[in-house]
Amino acid sequence: MSTTLRLAFILDPLAALKPYKDSSIAMMRAAAARGHEIWTIQREALAWRDSAVHARALRVRPLTGDQPWYEAGEAAVVPLAQFDAVVMRQDPPFDFEYVTATWLLERAAARGARVFNAPRAIRDHSEKLAITEFAQFTATTLVARDVGEINAFIDELGEVVLKPLDGMGGSQIFRVRADDPNRNVILETLTHEGARTIMAQRYLPAISAGDKRVLIIGGEVVPYALARIPKAGETRGNLAAGGRGVAMPLTGREREIAETLAPVLWARGLMVVGLDVIGGHLTEVNVTSPTCFVEIAAQSGFDVAALFVDKLEAACAQARGGA
Repeated sequence: MSTTLRLAFILDPLAALKPYKDSSIAMMRAAAARGHEIWTIQREALAWRDSAVHARALRVRPLTGDQPWYEAGEAAVVPLAQFDAVVMRQDPPFDFEYVTATWLLERAAARGARVFNAPRAIRDHSEKLAITEFAQFTATTLVARDVGEINAFIDELGEVVLKPLDGMGGSQIFRVRADDPNRNVILETLTHEGARTIMAQRYLPAISAGDKRVLIIGGEVVPYALARIPKAGETRGNLAAGGRGVAMPLTGREREIAETLAPVLWARGLMVVGLDVIGGHLTEVNVTSPTCFVEIAAQSGFDVAALFVDKLEAACAQARGGA
């Protein structure tokens, strides 16, 4: 694409990003390599006035090294509609401030801003609960807050995984057997004494072979997954919990799941999606800031960030009435 795009990325604090693994930096580097302008925005800078959403933005030039990973340029207050695309890459927690950001971004979109992932779609897709729309691919699952119902589910299945609906990075995930002496206190803690809804799923022994991250970019399935393999003595495969990432080609089942979801999610404006799959079962649909671009590219040679820029360029061209 010959047209230079003005791109804004809404990110965590720049100094906190880790270039050796951060997917957002990979995206910005790939876009900058094609000559596009890269601007960064902190979520707290979003504001609305006189029917328009604006933010203080910093133009950056991504560098190839680890630290510093960028060179700062000009700073300006810019209406979001003046960017060719705004890429929402703020990490969870998905709290009220995150929801507020999606409301503001939705107002920006109403005034002509192109925002990916679409703010309403981010808000509408709970990363845990989104799997309930695609129940044909999930393991036996219960979503409930009634402790008696959850206990009955544990008794029925014998061994389950319990997790809060707003967790990230493997936090507060428990593997519980029916004879676990800590079972009641775990349930009390996770449900806040029956006041909070949680998810319970049949324990999948295939976790030992990895919790697979399958990426969908602009409706296209990336042909490699990153298997996040738990460290010894651990149930969780999350990299944040010490898991080891190994890129590998998709299995037939993983491709079936991803290709079923891809057109549905892309039609809703979800350009970057990370599916979590364990043993051929869909366990999460990640839409806030899916990662693993760097690891998959380094180990497989498939340039995920380049695919992202391809899709972003195509979306901007289509919006302009181009090809």
